[in-house]
Amino acid sequence: MNLNNIRPAAGSTFSSKRIGRGQGSGKGGTSTKGHKGQKARAGYSQKIGFEGGQMPLQRRLPKFGFKNVNRKEYRAINLDDIQNLIDTKSLSGDITKEVLVQNGLATKNEIVKIMGRGELKSAVSISADKFTKSAEELISKVGGKAITL
Repeated sequence: MNLNNIRPAAGSTFSSKRIGRGQGSGKGGTSTKGHKGQKARAGYSQKIGFEGGQMPLQRRLPKFGFKNVNRKEYRAINLDDIQNLIDTKSLSGDITKEVLVQNGLATKNEIVKIMGRGELKSAVSISADKFTKSAEELISKVGGKAITL
């Protein structure tokens, strides 16, 4: 076998339909577009969602809802997640936002809010953007501090 006698597998290749190359090709004249009409013209492209003049679906359906542009999206971290982090990584002392970011509980641009689910066993000072009342109570109960940034 040489490069000059390599052939593709039988039936794997076929010649493409050559459109608009004269009447003898069988695909000349109208070039498979039928006769006249908008779709036969050059440069025709149908608009997305166009339904042939019928009122499109996105205009038939009613608008509803409200998006508050000033909404703040908080990253909720529960106390049991923090206790799990303390147990697995053997952390003590201060738990800052940077520590939470390094351990994958938040990203650096998120606003962190500490929630009160679970319980905290070790006295640590936690600094975050916001705390729930229950979280602050549970942190102070074990002798820790809740520092709001």
